[in-house]
Amino acid sequence: MRLGINLGYWGLGLDADNIAVAQEADRLGYSVCWAAEAYGSDAATVLSYVAAKTERIDVGSAIFQIPARTPAMTAMTAATLDALSGGRFRLGLGVSGPQVSEGWYGVRFDKPLARTREYVEIIRKAMSRERLVHQGANWTLPLPGGPGKPLKLTVHPVRERIPLYIAAIGPKNLEQTGELADGWLGIFFSPEHAGLSLDPLRAGRAKAGLTLDGFDLCPTVNIAVGEDIPALADSLRDYVALYLGGMGSKEKNFYNQLARRMGYEQQAEEIQQRYLAGDKPGAAAAVPQELIDAVSLLGGTERIADRMRAYADAGVTTLTLAPSGWTLEERITALRTGVAALEHAGLA
Repeated sequence: MRLGINLGYWGLGLDADNIAVAQEADRLGYSVCWAAEAYGSDAATVLSYVAAKTERIDVGSAIFQIPARTPAMTAMTAATLDALSGGRFRLGLGVSGPQVSEGWYGVRFDKPLARTREYVEIIRKAMSRERLVHQGANWTLPLPGGPGKPLKLTVHPVRERIPLYIAAIGPKNLEQTGELADGWLGIFFSPEHAGLSLDPLRAGRAKAGLTLDGFDLCPTVNIAVGEDIPALADSLRDYVALYLGGMGSKEKNFYNQLARRMGYEQQAEEIQQRYLAGDKPGAAAAVPQELIDAVSLLGGTERIADRMRAYADAGVTTLTLAPSGWTLEERITALRTGVAALEHAGLA
């Protein structure tokens, strides 16, 4: 099992430290450094900067938001980042959510599965450097009746096939991800509930005549280092409450729905009700410690090593760590503990 690092969103007061974290991950042998985007910093600019400041670690988008860019623009960006980084780019995609898609980008959040399938098809075609011709429900290239003509990408990526990942949570999206992608970007993944994600992914691979062999299962997990487990869990309460309570609307919160499928239906309902009513402290307090522990790495080297074995046994191939803490020292300690735990677990 390989390790990755997720820098999260740029611009949250950690900017000066993020490059130091990426460089330390590069030195420690981490496999990939991911960057995110929502409605602040864009991931492409961050990743170009990270690639320029590192030597060996891959850089990946977790995620490029599908409503933010045309598929041809995403293909251009992926090819450029792969060329600039010397073949170290991984393309992660996701539909985002209804609030961001419609509120920030002005793109209706309808038929996300069909939109994703068409988006990936166009990207694959563009990055293969064949002339781009496409007729679909969302995009027609070239536009009919005008001066447009079929064009092909002029940038040569280093690799023939840039790895393509999709962030997915719901069963149908997971199945399609298994069918279309080279890897999966997960969140709030618990080894004890691995089947919720892996069974649909496996079904999607089967549709394509494939298995999970060679498919990169890549969940992001928070890591907090110390001996006081309740206190470490408390440090992540606000984060979990934000996603389960405030990401999306009451009707469409994919993270909340995942928690319900994991058996936390009553707690997920309470968290969401409190959060949407403006009671964020109450929402955080309602997050069960058991849930935080199930989807995070908490403790010292030995305890984290035990959890890493569970992730590896569940089938995870790249475990991406999101170091908690607001100081550079805390984050670097988490990175180093991750490597030590992987070695202690016999997984390095």
